[in-house]
Amino acid sequence: MLGVEDLPTAVERIGLMPGYPVFIAPDFTIDSDLLEFVLSKHFRFLARETKRNYATDIRILLTFLSSRGIDWRRASEQDLLNYRTWRCDAPQNPERISGSKWNREAAAFTRLFKWARVSPRPVDASRREDRAADSVSARVSWLTPRTWSLWSDVGLRGHGRDGVPSWGWDARTEARNTSFVQFILSSGLRRQEGGSLLTFELPAQQLQHGRYQHGQLAGAVTRSKNGRTFYTSLDALRQVETYVQSERAWAVKRAQQVGRYERVEQMRLVTKVTRGRAPRVFWVDRNGVEGHQYLTHLGWRERQWLFVEGPEGPEPAWLWLTEQGLPMLPDRWNTVFTTANLRCEEVLLSPAEREVSRNLRAAEVRGLTPAGQAPSSHRRAPHQHRHAPRHRPTRRGPVMTEQSTDERARIRAAIDRLLAGQPTTSDGALTVVALAAEAGVHRMALQKRHADLKNEFYERIRMETKQLPESERRLRRAVSDLKETVATQKAEITALRHQVTQLALANAVLTHQGKKPEKRPEEAPDNVISLHPTRK
Repeated sequence: MLGVEDLPTAVERIGLMPGYPVFIAPDFTIDSDLLEFVLSKHFRFLARETKRNYATDIRILLTFLSSRGIDWRRASEQDLLNYRTWRCDAPQNPERISGSKWNREAAAFTRLFKWARVSPRPVDASRREDRAADSVSARVSWLTPRTWSLWSDVGLRGHGRDGVPSWGWDARTEARNTSFVQFILSSGLRRQEGGSLLTFELPAQQLQHGRYQHGQLAGAVTRSKNGRTFYTSLDALRQVETYVQSERAWAVKRAQQVGRYERVEQMRLVTKVTRGRAPRVFWVDRNGVEGHQYLTHLGWRERQWLFVEGPEGPEPAWLWLTEQGLPMLPDRWNTVFTTANLRCEEVLLSPAEREVSRNLRAAEVRGLTPAGQAPSSHRRAPHQHRHAPRHRPTRRGPVMTEQSTDERARIRAAIDRLLAGQPTTSDGALTVVALAAEAGVHRMALQKRHADLKNEFYERIRMETKQLPESERRLRRAVSDLKETVATQKAEITALRHQVTQLALANAVLTHQGKKPEKRPEEAPDNVISLHPTRK
């Protein structure tokens, strides 16, 4: 691709590993200095999450400077001050950041400018004036058990306000998501730590006279790079075991049937796992090359390559799998949690409440009396109204008049004629339009005043004719067409993303090899005399 033969080998040769960022300029070129920074020890040995965060922070700064025609190597203290003002204080910025977030960005910029030896340094996290005064080290929001249970039921299990699963809820990954959340809550592990576990790392030793089991966490997946013991409840482990025997087993079986594991580039089949204080994992790869490593030294990337021999063939040793039966990276749990939050907002908040920003809603809730106590005004707080059962007055039915009674009688008679195949004034179709024409009423009467008769009509169609109503058939066809369209677009997006990634990697290889097109030298300012004048 782009003149690069054997792209994976070329990328590996320059040291660009999976998860490393590649910064692409607006003109689709790659800055060789930024590429060298990514490959340097100043960036290479950062934790995986820190790499991702720093790359995001640097990308935003580069975009800001590029939009103003400023090369990042020539950025001044005033340029970084303008950027900080825009990020933290500018009213025109709808996504202003907190002081803690700015301190993290300042640390990322300091590392970049220090590596590039930019002097004077535009920003330095060690200087007090470059750090935010309103920084908060931690902001923890506590949830009551009832609120937590509500979030789990609505966001992860698809329940509605009535406490039962909503119609059309897609529960294909419900067991995985709920068991992961319960396991993390019980054990206190971080997302990266719990999300990188292998099947044979689940706790198996029960404490005496207790409801907890303990396991050992590998140091390579922790932030401190030190292993430690963790504890989790038996209930949480039972949920994980249920997931392993149901959803996970189903995903593995499907992947084996379509040969997905045969196309995996890296596969290390585990042959033995030793026990003791320092367990080791032994494996053999596709080429028959044997290897081994201490379990505590296996990072998240190597863990994805580990497979164990199952009843139907090799299957991933990674505990949490996607629907395709492949390891689910810890970062992807953010999408699961975000989707759960959005669903809670959709189900529990009114349209007017959803118009209010989350920060204002959080500030309002923090100023209210806790749910377990009655406010002094003897009125429920807004979050109590959402989370507690509501005692609504009994709904009154429609007032029956002589006209509505006559309409209902005609509608019932029309239903009987349509189901018997003996229409008199309609085309005989089993639709609401035909029913309204047959009964001599307006169609909106069936939608509003006599909605119960419309539902009864649909139910009798199902029971007596063993058919689906025409409206439901149209809806099912529309849903099927939309699913097919979404699947096609997902495949196209996946292919395009893969192509963009390949192009970016090829560009990075060429840039590193010095095969990038030569740029025209920039003209020097009027007050600068060049020692080596450019030939024209």
